Amino acid sequence: MNNPVLSLIASRLLIAVVTLIIVSFAVFFATTMLPGDTASILLGQAATPEAVEGLRKAMHLDQPALLRFVYWMMGLLSGDLGTSYANDMPIADLIGGRFANSMKLAGITALFAVPIALTLGTTAAMMRGSLYDRAVTVLTIGIISVPEFMIATSAVLFFAVYLQWLPAISLTNEAKTFTDMLRVYAMPVITLTFGVSAQMIRMTRAAVVETLNTPYAEMALLKGASRSRIVLKHALPNALGPIINAVALSLSYLLGGVIIVETIFNYPGIAKLMVDAVATRDLPLIQTCAMIFCVGYLILITLADIVAILSNPRLR
Repeated sequence: MNNPVLSLIASRLLIAVVTLIIVSFAVFFATTMLPGDTASILLGQAATPEAVEGLRKAMHLDQPALLRFVYWMMGLLSGDLGTSYANDMPIADLIGGRFANSMKLAGITALFAVPIALTLGTTAAMMRGSLYDRAVTVLTIGIISVPEFMIATSAVLFFAVYLQWLPAISLTNEAKTFTDMLRVYAMPVITLTFGVSAQMIRMTRAAVVETLNTPYAEMALLKGASRSRIVLKHALPNALGPIINAVALSLSYLLGGVIIVETIFNYPGIAKLMVDAVATRDLPLIQTCAMIFCVGYLILITLADIVAILSNPRLR
């Protein structure tokens, strides 16, 4: 790699670090502005003012917000995620199993969404202008226009209420067999796959179409090569960079959709944990969960930028 490529990669990494610092500042002070007093919510309405004030001091809520932010950042940098207000447990212990469940859900979704999206996007590009291409385009635009909560609610009504094929709540601890696991993960994966695949199909189709319009692809077509051979041998290898970039960008949408999906299906993931923490004003737990989502999103976006830089022929 030459110096321009290295400098661009370094600049993207620097931007990611600066963005993470700004996001941490925004997350901390946004959570401190949540309505309601944390100590009063935890103790209940029957608590005396003295008890509320004592709990506020024990949780260091009487200190200035800027000082608490500095202590919080120092703890994150040292690996100390803090202690949950509501559970009085280390946050690292609370999010351990929940984080694994969220990663499992994201991994299963990616396992289904990526092959489906790449296949539909590539075949639509190969049959550009055909009825199949138009059907795929209309389908993707329709899915993008529908929010995740609507897809999830419709899935519950159709598969759980009317057909009674699948459970409305995803209880992973009850999945003892492979069939039970399929039933538990079916509707969350279907909902997330719809949202992620739609963006990926559009970007994959655009990348393959752009590659098919290049002179070498047109020359191969004039020489008698079949369209499938042109796509497999010429278009896909050269469009690999944009396609990987599209996959990384699309998978970043999982971090937003998983919050809605875990809440609707009561899936025991880190997003559901964060939603429950908001109800109890468990500020350290909210801040840690939000930072995990922000770090994951920044990693995917930064990887997409680096792939785009490395795949740019002008920088080789």
